[in-house]
Amino acid sequence: GITEPTDIQEQAIPIINSGKDIIGKSKTGSGKTAAFGIPLINKVVPKKGVQALILAPTRELAVQISRELGKFGKYSKLGIATVYGGVSLRPQIRDIARAEIVVSTPGRLLDHLKQRNIDLSKLTHFVLDEADTMLDMGFIDDIQFILDLAPEDRVMSLYSATMPTEILRLAEEYLNNPKQ
Repeated sequence: GITEPTDIQEQAIPIINSGKDIIGKSKTGSGKTAAFGIPLINKVVPKKGVQALILAPTRELAVQISRELGKFGKYSKLGIATVYGGVSLRPQIRDIARAEIVVSTPGRLLDHLKQRNIDLSKLTHFVLDEADTMLDMGFIDDIQFILDLAPEDRVMSLYSATMPTEILRLAEEYLNNPKQ
């Protein structure tokens, strides 16, 4: 149903496709999920393990992102695992084992990492969605811990409605010459 790209999609998709890191500042509802999701679906390879990780601040956003990725990648044969707290780990462990893309909240991802339920060594794309909200919720240390476990040669996308100093510091430390 998408006939015209939004501004963020028009600008972000070519950058991500070229393998460059990106900082995207855009309002909620502006099409950010498609801006990072469509390139991910085109880049990840079926049956090669978790290659893309998307961190979202809330369960609701993680579910929404997964739902949208499912629509965009309907014919791609890619597995998408949605990982968040408040539910059993067992089904998530099964889903992660079959996934190429994982959409997660930071706290639950840490649970899976500590139990070695997820391997980030094949990660080629790392997305922080609503980074400012994650900062407000106190996830900055968790995000840095997760980023330190991810391969350095991954494509990093950071999306935020605002750019507080702490987010800019995070971008400076973990993104490689990002396009804005």
